[in-house]
Amino acid sequence: MAQIPSRPVRESRTVITELMIPSYANFGGKIHGGILLSLMDKVAYACASRHAGSYCVTVSVDRVEFLQPVEVGELVSLMASVNYVGNSSMIVGIRVESQNVKTGEIKHTNSCFFTMVAKGEDNRPLTVPKLVLENSEDVKRFIEGMRLKDLRKQVRDQMDDIHTVKDFSGASELLRNERCILPANWNN
Repeated sequence: MAQIPSRPVRESRTVITELMIPSYANFGGKIHGGILLSLMDKVAYACASRHAGSYCVTVSVDRVEFLQPVEVGELVSLMASVNYVGNSSMIVGIRVESQNVKTGEIKHTNSCFFTMVAKGEDNRPLTVPKLVLENSEDVKRFIEGMRLKDLRKQVRDQMDDIHTVKDFSGASELLRNERCILPANWNN
C-alpha cells in the first residue's frame, strides 16, 4: 500500500483578494453576508484541495460572526490555512479582512472555520496527508481544531436530544420570561 505523504501547513496556505462591487451590496450599501460566505467557501476549497491533492466538499461551517461591515469599493482578502486534519476531513481556518484602498485602513471583518472532506474518483472519502506542524502557531491551531471537533460533536448530540423532546410539561414556567406568547389553549 502506498504511503500517504505529509504536507506542512505553509504548502496549503491560500489568499484570495477580491474587489467589492455595487452588485454585491444590499439596500444599505453593505456587502451581503452571502457574498462573503461564497468567497469563504471558495478559499476553503482551494486551501483544502491543495492539502489533499483532490476534490473536496464543504461539510460544515463554524463561528461565522460578522464583526464589521464591508463597504462597496473595498478590497476583501480571505486568508486560509489547514489547521487540523482527520482521516479524510480537514478544518480550514479563515480570516477575512477588508481594506479601504483610499485610506489604507484594514478591518478584520470575521474569522471562521470550514470543515472540508476530501473525495476520491469514486466520490468516497479519501485519506488526506498528515499535517506537518512547523511552529507554535501551527500546534496551537491544530489543538484548537481538535477542540472544535469535540465541541461540534457535543452540540450535535445535544441538538439530537432537543429534537426528541416530546414532554412539554413545565413549558409555561420555562418560557415565562421569554419573548413569546403561548397558544391560548395551552394547558400546562
